[in-house]
Amino acid sequence: MTQLTCFKAYDIRGKLGTELNEEIAYNIGRAYGQIYQPKTIVIGCDIRLSSEDLKQAAIKGLNDAGVNVLDLGMTGTEEVYFGAFHLDVQGGIEVTASHNPMDYNGMKLVRENARPISADTGLKEIQALAESGEFADVVTKGTTGKYNILPEFIEHLMTYIDPAKIRPLKLVMNAGNGAAGHVVDAIEAKFKQLNIPVELIKIHNEADGTFPNGIPNPILVENRESTRHAVLQHGADMGIAWDGDFDRCFLFDEKGQFIEGYYIVGLLAQAFLLKQSGEKIVHDPRLVWNTFNIVEKYQGEAIQSKSGHSFIKEKMREHNAVYGGEMSAHHYFRDFAYCDSGMIPWLLAISVLSETQQTLSSLVEGMIEKFPCSGEINFKVADTQLTIQKIFDYYAEQKPAIDHTDGVSLDFGAWRFNVRASNTEPLLRLNIESRADQNPKPMQDYVDELTRLIQG
Repeated sequence: MTQLTCFKAYDIRGKLGTELNEEIAYNIGRAYGQIYQPKTIVIGCDIRLSSEDLKQAAIKGLNDAGVNVLDLGMTGTEEVYFGAFHLDVQGGIEVTASHNPMDYNGMKLVRENARPISADTGLKEIQALAESGEFADVVTKGTTGKYNILPEFIEHLMTYIDPAKIRPLKLVMNAGNGAAGHVVDAIEAKFKQLNIPVELIKIHNEADGTFPNGIPNPILVENRESTRHAVLQHGADMGIAWDGDFDRCFLFDEKGQFIEGYYIVGLLAQAFLLKQSGEKIVHDPRLVWNTFNIVEKYQGEAIQSKSGHSFIKEKMREHNAVYGGEMSAHHYFRDFAYCDSGMIPWLLAISVLSETQQTLSSLVEGMIEKFPCSGEINFKVADTQLTIQKIFDYYAEQKPAIDHTDGVSLDFGAWRFNVRASNTEPLLRLNIESRADQNPKPMQDYVDELTRLIQG
């Protein structure tokens, strides 16, 4: 029995050839089919050069397990999520490695109603069966047909805006290497049909699996310049850039400035609470004060959850929350089966821009001034738990308020920080924020103090 190293906490991801290949993809499809025994599932893939072959191998495995497959073609992860809850099917698979380098690929798996399959909800069982290869004999094999989900997906996206209320706007759309391009084109056509006065300036819109515009990951500072430049060049109201499977989107204001995901959580909470006060908003514990402030101001209820998509989705279902946001640019929506989407956030943002008649910078500048943050800082350390204990001991005599929802958060009143071990890499992740009105100290002082402590 070969041990498979491509199975991670939330999905499947590995280096092509050694950690993930067509034989492994077949076994994963076969194992998924045998364990869950769905009648039909949807499957799609990103633009990577290896994705189509891996998808076909997984389809063969599913068919051999007796599962019917609807092949959605080249899609983003959220199109598979949408198919999994919108169509009469019992699950879905997206072949993608999102923002990983070109020589990687992977898969994201969901059950009926797009419920996530992660390490604690079935992924380990799929791994064990895929490793052993002890597959049951199946009398009737499944069939495969092609299905175009795009028109129905676009119709769903339009339910998040009121076309009559959208004011004239100019938006830069950076599809990275084109994975999101087909959706951008379809939205553009829909806007024209509905007379929505929004002009889309499309860059890197053509699908190209050789990644001519670099790894599709706008979190990397070096990947932001093309969006920033296009916003300034065209005098756009906002810039939008996506990652490789476009389940995360990143926003730039009209000055070309990249907006930290933390403040977008506040902006989207505001968008929902403007429509309906009293709604519940789920957030992660890394940075919280701005979210609390917005949710309180617009009469909502803030609910804290551990970071990570399976935890956020579970907490949203438990509380029937309308929206959940992570500072990592993952945004989740009740009307989207509690799944994350990279298309809904910017549509909501143009709603808020229209409703408030403000610019994006003026909407978030107040948040940034009031609650400055460090952004996420990652440290490579030999022992994450030992380092966390060291930090804990250092600040003990200051008697901060302590929260253990995810890693450890220490709150000193005028400033706070969260430090946690990464779920996916051997890293310690640090986030710091402060209350500007109570705090004479610059953010960099806190960053320097904690950096010395961690690296000391």
